[in-house]
Amino acid sequence: MFSVKPMKPTFKCYLPSQVCVSLLSRFTIVVNEANFVRKCISSESSKEDLWGKLICTNFKVSFIVQDAPIKEPHLSHLLLGEHDIPLTCLEQVVTVNDSKGKKKVLGSNQKLKFNPTELILYCKDLRIIRFCFDEAGPESARKVCLAIAHYSHPADIHLLFGFEFQGRRFYESKGTARHHFLVNGSTPRGGLHTPMFDRPSDWDREIKRTGASEWRVCSINERYAISQSLAEYIVVPVSLTDQDLKQFSKEFTDNRIPLWCWNHSNGSALVRMASLCDPLQHNRIEKRVTTAIQKSHPQQNEILKIDLDKSLPNIQDIQSAFLKVRNICVIEPFEESEERWLSSIENSRWLEYVRAFLKQSAEIVYFLDGRNSSVILQEEEDRDLNCVVSSLVQLMLDPHYRSRNGFQSLVQKEWVMAGHRFLDRCNHLKKNDKESPVFMLFLDCVWQMINQYPAAFEFTETYLTVLSDSMWIPLFSTFLFNSSKQRSQCLMDFAKQKAIPPGEEQDFYFPPVWDWSQQLSVKDQTLFNNPMYVGKGAACVQNGEVKSFTRKKNYSSTLRGSSASIRNGLRSGEETLTRKGSLISELKPDFSLIKVESPAERFFRDWFSQPTDQKGLLIPLLLPSHMALWKLYFLRWVPEACIPKGGTITAYHKICQLFDEIESLQSQLRQYKGPSPDSTPLPSPKRPSSHQRRMYFRAKSRNDSSTSPDYLSSSFPFTPVGNLCRRSIHGTPISKFLNGAKIWLSTETLVNDTV
Repeated sequence: MFSVKPMKPTFKCYLPSQVCVSLLSRFTIVVNEANFVRKCISSESSKEDLWGKLICTNFKVSFIVQDAPIKEPHLSHLLLGEHDIPLTCLEQVVTVNDSKGKKKVLGSNQKLKFNPTELILYCKDLRIIRFCFDEAGPESARKVCLAIAHYSHPADIHLLFGFEFQGRRFYESKGTARHHFLVNGSTPRGGLHTPMFDRPSDWDREIKRTGASEWRVCSINERYAISQSLAEYIVVPVSLTDQDLKQFSKEFTDNRIPLWCWNHSNGSALVRMASLCDPLQHNRIEKRVTTAIQKSHPQQNEILKIDLDKSLPNIQDIQSAFLKVRNICVIEPFEESEERWLSSIENSRWLEYVRAFLKQSAEIVYFLDGRNSSVILQEEEDRDLNCVVSSLVQLMLDPHYRSRNGFQSLVQKEWVMAGHRFLDRCNHLKKNDKESPVFMLFLDCVWQMINQYPAAFEFTETYLTVLSDSMWIPLFSTFLFNSSKQRSQCLMDFAKQKAIPPGEEQDFYFPPVWDWSQQLSVKDQTLFNNPMYVGKGAACVQNGEVKSFTRKKNYSSTLRGSSASIRNGLRSGEETLTRKGSLISELKPDFSLIKVESPAERFFRDWFSQPTDQKGLLIPLLLPSHMALWKLYFLRWVPEACIPKGGTITAYHKICQLFDEIESLQSQLRQYKGPSPDSTPLPSPKRPSSHQRRMYFRAKSRNDSSTSPDYLSSSFPFTPVGNLCRRSIHGTPISKFLNGAKIWLSTETLVNDTV
């Protein structure tokens, strides 16, 4: 039977009351703790440091502050306190003894030959946290350091806290209403609008939504009979039989047959596939596959195959660039010269790689939309670069994926079910020195597009940042496994290990991350909502009636809506201005109408010469100067970079207030009926209730003359308080950048960046 270790009787829960009653608190076991620990806030003075208890549990490292200051409003996590760090979020555990001048990076089951005076925790979410043991006993300091190091290096996936939690939840739920024992009452699908793509009906709906009539759902991989890394259900051309696919599969890496991703309204399809193993069979198999894809197109247009391994940075390059930009932003002191700091950002090559992926995706958009050609994305294993590019292409072409539920379905379809190695890439088991931030690169690319086209996306950069943080919480299936097969196998093995009766394994599961009520309150979730969004479902008022925008079926109608000879109000031969930073000026900086245009150049010139349709095709600006550093993500934990009442949050605050006021007026309009023989005005129309409001910031009352709240800063809704401050930067030029200056990467960039 399933044995449960009793919790330490000395454990006292210092967490907020709503978390104390949760299963998470009851199932968390204290491993070790140390009293009278000092959490360092400033490197220059200890006056602002916090004193309290450092606790290591089987889930997280907690610091319980003695005489905690009054909290200012910020994102309040339901699973983690302000000073908590999940063990899976720890990248390095470093112990220091100042008197002996010793420093040691601790791993699992290692010995510590000196009494630590300091503990420095380097986190995967870019936090750096330092504790001092001035007043703590040397033995308790040593033990808590060793415990943190040991439990942050699990030897097996079953030792991750999520398995222990779900096992205990299952047994405690026996004989009681099952929904009471799931995380915040969630069920595998209950209340979720995001398709999981783990059943044929989800794929059928996607095929119908995109009009892919010549494609079908295939079940030859049920029970993972063909490939261990693919989902059980995939979409393939109608013209290929299951027998054909079984024969082809043996020729592809890990038996990963080509996968359908998306269909354009013109009939062109986006397909991804792994490399062929046998060079001798290459031409024969590739011809069969391309012929089948070509038949699925109404005009049977040509097929373009793009090898991403040859055209984009590899995993090692991405990892190296991320480490460099992270060190510049959160580890190394800010340079006194802004030019040197920005040069360091440029030399990291992170923004260069972000730009490379966006540029490659935009070029694929041209083939799908401009040439009506189907595209095959090829990568050796089809589990990293293909995930990034296929997602970005769909994000540019299909406004559905720019809604929150649509974006979540995109990640579920192109990352989770396509077999991206989240377990390995996130380095949850510490098998590598560093994580490989492929998904983080994708989120940065998405942020670049949000930054350029803020009204086109339903979600905010806060949503993207919280999503990135969720990778380090080992309770969600989304970021915990390398494939659907591994998830199923791990759950089955663990169920056997814990003697869960046959037939009841389906009650033992990991919830997806998409049910945000597991992590955030209803109000905090409103920080995900973009008040400027103009896509499907965004409401407006016309003549006193509330109307909704609808998505255009023809994604590129802005290009094909008028004759090329009179497009943009100009006759053929008249000079047009190319928008600054367009892809066409990137492809040929000295472009002019005197020279012969290629079809691709004409496509991009036409698009950039017209007003942007936020509900249609989006193409990012791609000059180096248009690639910005994602400040909320990279600088949110840096106290020196925090600008009181500054940053993009101040504009967001004002727009939310306006949106809330408009919604309130709309509500009153809906309740009010003008005087007529059959109707009378309704008495005292009420404002929308608090839980119905979609914006975090409420409209100001008439008597409120205040400006931005004092608690707003460029780090909001996160707080850098409690993270290691390196030194004061008063008067340094970096403030110019933090207040919104562009990243000018080089003198050459300035010369080429012309209209």
